[in-house]
This record gives sequence, C-alpha cells and structure tokens, in this order.
Amino acid sequence: MKTLRLILGDQLNHKHSWYKNDSDETLYFIAEMRQETDYVKHHIQKVVAFFEAMEAFAGWLREQGKKVVHYKLDGKNNTQKLGTNIAALIKERGIEKFEYQLPDEYRLDQQLKQLADDLSVECEAFDTEHFITSRDELAEFFDGKKSLLMESFYRHMRKKHDVLMTENDKPQGGKWNFDQSNRKKWKGQPEIPHEKGFRKDVRKTVKRIEAAGVETIGNIDPDNFNWPTTRADSLKVLRHFCEHLLVHFGDYQDAMDPEETYLFHSRLSFAMNSKLLHPTEVIETVIDYWESNKSTISLNEVEGFVRQILGWREYMRGIYWKEMPGYARCNRLDNQQDLPDFYWTGDTEMNCLHHAIKNSLDQAYAHHIQRLMITGNFALLLGVHPDQVEEWYLGIYIDAIEWVEMPNTRGMSQFADGGLVATKPYVSSGSYIDKMSNYCKECRYKVKEKVGDDACPFNSLYWNFLAEKRKNFEGNQRMAMMLSTLDKMDKDDLDDLRKRARKVKRNPQEF
Repeated sequence: MKTLRLILGDQLNHKHSWYKNDSDETLYFIAEMRQETDYVKHHIQKVVAFFEAMEAFAGWLREQGKKVVHYKLDGKNNTQKLGTNIAALIKERGIEKFEYQLPDEYRLDQQLKQLADDLSVECEAFDTEHFITSRDELAEFFDGKKSLLMESFYRHMRKKHDVLMTENDKPQGGKWNFDQSNRKKWKGQPEIPHEKGFRKDVRKTVKRIEAAGVETIGNIDPDNFNWPTTRADSLKVLRHFCEHLLVHFGDYQDAMDPEETYLFHSRLSFAMNSKLLHPTEVIETVIDYWESNKSTISLNEVEGFVRQILGWREYMRGIYWKEMPGYARCNRLDNQQDLPDFYWTGDTEMNCLHHAIKNSLDQAYAHHIQRLMITGNFALLLGVHPDQVEEWYLGIYIDAIEWVEMPNTRGMSQFADGGLVATKPYVSSGSYIDKMSNYCKECRYKVKEKVGDDACPFNSLYWNFLAEKRKNFEGNQRMAMMLSTLDKMDKDDLDDLRKRARKVKRNPQEF
C-alpha cells in the first residue's frame, strides 16, 4: 500500500515508532506553508527556527533511507494550504492511505479531521509519542474534584512516574515543592555562564521568508543564529544546562536583570515544543546529572526544573484539551482595552517593560516571570482584551504554540478564565518587580511613589485594578488580604491613585 505520512513542523520526533515501521512505499511529507506563517504575525526567529528544524529533519529522514517530499515556501507545487497540498500529492503519487500524527493545536486538529472525512483514501491518526500524559488524562484526574489545582496534578505525576520519590512513596527531601527556595534576586553573582550558541548562518532561510512577503516581527542576526534546530544541537544545550546552569537554576529561576536575557534558564523550550527532545529524557538527564553531583547541586534546583516540565507543561496541555474550543473566547473580567503600541517596539520609559519587550524582540525569548509579572501583569492591570495579549504572546516567542501559550496567557497571566487555572490574578505593584529584579534602580519612574508624574505606573494601576474588579474576587481567600487593605485605604488617597491610573490607561504610550 502506498502510504503518505504527514509531519508537521512541531512533530520532529526522531524516536517516533513510525520510522521503525514503514516500507519502501511510505512517503513522508513536510511543508513550509503560508497557512502556518500567516495565522498570526510571528517573530522572524520563530519562523526561521521551525523552517531550519524542518529542513534538518527532512535531511535526517533521507539519511535513514526514507522517501521525503519537502515543500519549501517558494516551491512551485506548494499551494500554501495543508489540505490542497495533501490532496494533490495523493492524486499525483497514487496514494492509497493517508496517515498523520495528532496535532497539538485545536485548529489543526479540526482541519485534519475534516480533511480525513473528505479524502477518498483510507486515513489513520497516530499519537505523537511525545507527551507524558494523554490528551484526556488531566480531565480524567480532576473528574469530580472541585478545583483544577496544578499542585495536586503535579504530585500525581511524581507518584505515577516515580520522579524524585523515595522507596516509601514520599517526595525526596520531605517536600513536594521547593518554590519558596526559588525566589532569590540575582545581584551580579554568581557568574552566569554564556548560553550555548551555534553561530548558524540562516541567510538563505531569511531571504526565502522575506521574498515570499511573510510579515514578521522582531529582529534576527542571520549570520549568528544560536537556537538549537537539530536533535544533536538540542542535546548539546541540555548538556550545557546540566553542567553549567542547573547548579543555580532553582535559586534564581524567578529573578530578572536588564543585562541578562537567560540567567540560569535552559533555553530548551523550543527543542521540546518542536519535539526534538522528549520531556522524559530531559527530566531523566537532569536528575541523573544531579544524582552524580549532589555535593554541589541542591535538590531545590532540580525540583524547580522538574516541576516546570512534569507538572506545569503537562498540566497546561491538559487544560487546553479539556477546555477547548470555548477557552479561546474566555474574557471573564470583560477587559476591552487595546495593547499599547510599545509592545511591538519596546519604546517605553518603564524600564522593566522596555527591557522585557526589547529582549523579546531581539531574542524571541523571555522567561516565565518576565512574561507573567512584567508584560502580562501590565496588560492585565491596563485592562487589555485577552485576544490581543494572546496574539502578541503567540507571535513573539520562539516556543509559543497555542496548546501551551493559550492557557498560560488566558489562564495564568490574564485571569480571563475566571480562576480555572490560577487561584488568584497575578498582578502586583512595582514593589514585587523591585524585589525580584534589577530594573527599578535605573528607571525614570520611582518605584516607591504611588501618585505624581514620577510615580511607577504599576502602583496606581494595581490599586485601581483591585477597586475596579473587586466584585470578581469577593469570596476568593487568596485575595482577602489585598481587598482588606483596599477597604482600609483613605478615600482621598484611593481617589488620587485611581485618577493617576486613568491617566495611564488613557494613553499608555506616554509612559
């Protein structure tokens, strides 16, 4: 039987059973398509990374003796749409069966289901063999429970997969979660090793994207592209993390500095989200390294890393499939404001936002606290419509694929789901930013001032948000202290804060 197998750009799993179970009549199909470059305006580095990784994967398949059709963006047979490309190949090659791996995005899942119904040949879907959980495992775990608490799911995953557990089925170190130990502010020491770079020349790929007229955001140095786009490179980044960064990852995983883009973070998210690395092999590699170096690496460094992958990553995917498609329309706080223009340029005098956005534009990267407590925090305090926030996050980050980006944005960052994911809105005044970062010292605004032209805009926006949205949080125990403080505030002082906040919200571009 002549079989056509589709490989999407985020399905570059070298270990998939497909490649041990095919025949000379199997044809693999990979395609760069405007359908995927244009559904949102992506960062140029994100498009380049996927195209480079897809090309390398196609080359690897050929080295294994596989038959591959790889459509480039400018290919004469490329219709730029998934359905018509596949239909044409089926007709042209006399294909008798079409196979695909289950997509991780709802839109593609629906498109391929419809395509399978429309095609005149036999069709079959396969698992990607990547995630530690099935699509439905989270929904089944929380069935009948009152809340979707990530910590409960994380503990379940630790037990089920015997990760960082003792022989007595207890967590190593006597604690499930060392988050309280992972909140140190970085003050210039310890020294941060340089990230693992590759100095790749991607000029041909950039020219192909530009020649096609694809609209992108952000910046790129085409002579010095340093994201891993092959499995070999991804393994080098993983090894670099273990040997140089793991020792301080947990301590400083929430820290922020204007001169340091990555600090002790691994830079493995693109490699995992494109499936060049499997999450289990990442977890096992890190734990194995720690077990051989316990004299120098503390448990809190490792647990903090494992929690992000075994807990949070799998949790977010489960939330996505449990709640879609309605989740894409959540706006429980009824926020309607536009995203400020400076999110696309970094041109703001608020130092934290300037650096977080500039790093995002220059590197297609920001770590989770910069996303949550700087750019996300400001957007929520400002009252930006979650559709616009989501579009920005989905486009600007190299690791942003909808299954992970949407629940992180609508749920964790913007509280648009009304508390399904987050037990409280992640908002703060400038004091938290000052506590966790080195942004405030060089800022034009004064972090300790609440009103007046020199006051940090986060301060007035924070209290205005609590006053404006308080009905949404009544009965929320995690908000009780903040609302109590709000109630005790002098009326004139609160009026001054809200007046300042209204000025910021009317024209955030002035700040």
